[in-house]
Amino acid sequence: MGAIKWNRVILGGILAVVIVDAFEWAANGVLLGTQWRDAMGDLGITMDESSGKMLFYILLGFAYGVAAVASYAAIRPRFGPGPKTALIAGVGVWLLGYCLPTIMWMPMGLFPKRLMAMAMLIGLVEMIVATLAGAWVYQEPGSGAEATSRRAA
Repeated sequence: MGAIKWNRVILGGILAVVIVDAFEWAANGVLLGTQWRDAMGDLGITMDESSGKMLFYILLGFAYGVAAVASYAAIRPRFGPGPKTALIAGVGVWLLGYCLPTIMWMPMGLFPKRLMAMAMLIGLVEMIVATLAGAWVYQEPGSGAEATSRRAA
C-alpha cells in the first residue's frame, strides 16, 4: 500500500469529466433543458448559456471526476481494487456533491421536485459510470497487468 498516484488520479479524472459532462449535456441540456428553462423563467431568470458558464461547468465536472477517482484511490487499500470499490467511491461523491445539496434546496420550492429528483438520479448513474471509468485508469504499482507479468516471471 503506497501513496496515491496523483498523475493517475488526474488521468482518471480526465476520463471521468468526459463522461460527467456528456451526461450533464444529455440530461440537463437535451432531456431536461426545456424544463430547466421553464423553471428558471418562473423565477424571472433567463438562462444565459455563455461560453464562460459552459467552461465553469466543464471545470466543475473535472473537479467531480478527480474527487471520485481520488476517493477510489483513498479507499482502495481498505476495500480492494475493482468495480465494487469504484461503486462505493462514486456513490460517496454523488451523496456529498449531488444528493445532499439537491435535497437541501427541495423544501424551498424553487424548482419542481420531480425535475430535481430526475436530475439527481441521472447524476447518480453519471457518477457511478464516471467513477468506474476513472478507477479503471487508476492503477498502483503492483496491480493489474504489471503485477501479473511480475508473478509470471
